[in-house]
Amino acid sequence: MSDITIVLGEDHLITRQGILRLLEDEEGLKVIGEASNGEEAVQIVTELKPDVVIMDIAMPKLNGIEATRQIKVINPYTGVLILSAYDDDEYVFAMLKAGAAGYLLKSVGGDELVRAVKAIHNGEPVLDPVIAKKVMNYFKFQNRIPSVKEDTEHLSSRELDIIKLAARGLTNKEIADKLHLSYRTVEGHMRDVFNKLGVGSRTEAVLFGLKKGWLTLDELA
Repeated sequence: MSDITIVLGEDHLITRQGILRLLEDEEGLKVIGEASNGEEAVQIVTELKPDVVIMDIAMPKLNGIEATRQIKVINPYTGVLILSAYDDDEYVFAMLKAGAAGYLLKSVGGDELVRAVKAIHNGEPVLDPVIAKKVMNYFKFQNRIPSVKEDTEHLSSRELDIIKLAARGLTNKEIADKLHLSYRTVEGHMRDVFNKLGVGSRTEAVLFGLKKGWLTLDELA
């Protein structure tokens, strides 16, 4: 199995070096590029097409939000993992809407960061518990959560089943086992869902489903 390729987008050199050493010590992970600002991150991703980008929000020249948005346009299958000291609502939701597949705070441990990179590569959403709570509360306290009866005709019933299970945090393998499908079939359905919804990650798909009323908060519990 080939290594998971990673680009680091972090403007603080000492922090970037620390993350680099941590990841280089982990078998199966390979850092292939480093960026000290947002413009550089976009350029490196365009050239190297990594599997995962670890991105800070507060970046010179181009902030992490706009850099993520551009990266997802250029290479939608590159997973973006936000690693930030900020947990402000405006940053959290702006990053998720820009296409980030995960959001961790810099208080995270090294083992958890490694697990998050692998999860993002496998198409699984990763949210720090603090961030996950904000997402839940955002939808919980909306004036109106749409009915699940709203139009879902552009997704098949099987695709809806898969998204609902993904919203509960099941991996592709677990979804395949539960629905008695092959792993490749689930992967294919997930790609079709991303293409139909115009998203690049499970996190975006789940947020889209919540907004449309296809999913309920109970299905995220």
